[in-house]
Amino acid sequence: MSPALQPLTLVALGATATVEEINLPPANRPRLMEMGLLVGTKVELVRFAPMGDPVEIKVRGYNLTLRKSEAEQILVRVGN
Repeated sequence: MSPALQPLTLVALGATATVEEINLPPANRPRLMEMGLLVGTKVELVRFAPMGDPVEIKVRGYNLTLRKSEAEQILVRVGN
């Protein structure tokens, strides 16, 4: 049985996951796509800022910082 989808913000620090869904408004998606965050992309959760926002992930060899509200709308599958 494959692991369930979960928001990117619930992934353990240092864990790798695969992006399965991006549920952001259409106006926000092109910016993420230009930065390489696409369905099927592997990401690693690097850290949360001290107050929990923003969230830093590693994607395609570089670190990307997202608002927590955006990261919560990105659903991933851990362990792929």
